[in-house]
Amino acid sequence: MVPTSQPQPAMGDVSPAGSQPTQLFPGYPAQLSAQEQLMYEQSREYQQQLQQQQQRQLQQFWAEQRSEIEQTTDIKNHLLPPTRIRKIMRADQDVHMISAEAPALFAKACEMFTLEMTKRSWMVTKEDKRGVLQRSDVAAAVARTDIYDFLLDLFTSEETKQGVLLPRTGQQPMGAPTGAYPYCYAPQQQVAGASMAYGGPSTYVWQEPQVQEQGHPSSTYVWQEPPQQQEGP
Repeated sequence: MVPTSQPQPAMGDVSPAGSQPTQLFPGYPAQLSAQEQLMYEQSREYQQQLQQQQQRQLQQFWAEQRSEIEQTTDIKNHLLPPTRIRKIMRADQDVHMISAEAPALFAKACEMFTLEMTKRSWMVTKEDKRGVLQRSDVAAAVARTDIYDFLLDLFTSEETKQGVLLPRTGQQPMGAPTGAYPYCYAPQQQVAGASMAYGGPSTYVWQEPQVQEQGHPSSTYVWQEPPQQQEGP
């Protein structure tokens, strides 16, 4: 079973295809007590709620972008220099002529890409309760989004380590003690969502909250999804 995307609200057509994060928890790990299973279920529900909240923020962002584009009347003036845009487009040997509209469309696409990447990176910053955006936040945002996996080569494995952690958006519920909700993460040699992009199996690790808070390894449960069988021709 491969992690799948969460159901989208009514405005799902606003978000670009493939930008939804993967499912956080594939199922119950083996050999858990009743109390641990209850804690695991509560953590899964909490993470799903936070994931939906993050998805709504992205959908609102794309709705605002669409509204801004529809109300735009002057497409000739944009922030990026036209000469730089033409130079980038002419880097493709198959491009011989550039229409008048192409620089404006290219500039707007670059602007929306930068805004979305900044928003996703800022979500990672807020998750860690920091006020300064770091390069590692951008790497984590890239690692969490399937459509941006082509940018992983721009970062080192150390920078993308945080991106291996599956999304844990927002704050804990009011009254919940620190470390009350465990993290679910893939091994460092894998990237979250890699099983969707490359068809390989995913390994998940669940650790008790007390262990995370104390910082020493014990009572860690590991379970792995079986690889998908390839269909015959």
